[in-house]
Amino acid sequence: MGVDWCVMTKGEELRLIELAQTGDHDAASALIRAHQQSLFAYLLRMSGNPELSEDVVQDAFVRVLQNLHRFDPRFRFSTWLFTIAKRLYVNACQKMKPVYDTDIVGSRRGRDADPSTPTLLRERNSQARDAIGRALSQLSGDQREIILLFHQQEWPITRIAEFMGMPEGTVKSHLHRGRRKMRKYFELHESSAWSAEFAGVVA
Repeated sequence: MGVDWCVMTKGEELRLIELAQTGDHDAASALIRAHQQSLFAYLLRMSGNPELSEDVVQDAFVRVLQNLHRFDPRFRFSTWLFTIAKRLYVNACQKMKPVYDTDIVGSRRGRDADPSTPTLLRERNSQARDAIGRALSQLSGDQREIILLFHQQEWPITRIAEFMGMPEGTVKSHLHRGRRKMRKYFELHESSAWSAEFAGVVA
């Protein structure tokens, strides 16, 4: 899973998809490299289970590559990928209850680290990593997912609303409430230094 995060334009992405649809293995590999780590980071923060996250990532790419002919170029590839991955994740959770363990999440620092990640989820050391994990665990499933998509994946509200199947106003409400819960958690349970830093971010 130690793949560098890649950034490409939508045009470049569509070109890779077209090549991959013709059986170009290099193009398919480039698509995987571009999204593998961001998808893993999202699933890891959702589940707290690295093994489950890895399995879902692998299954999601298998499904995506098998169904590239169904991709609608009007939408972002990552939205389609995350939708498939989320469906697989939900199915997996129905078979086994994932254990959210901030220590396990912390041990995977090298796998979901990215210097371009927004400040809220940029984990610079084990204290920050664990504090974020504990704060996220206080949120509802929808709140945690929306916080991750907005701050970790940098998705706009409109895209999150489409992905979650919610009105934009509902997404904004979950985002506001999730930030408020995280801010309150930091104020009550973390050191004053962390509370000041993260409370400012999630204000």
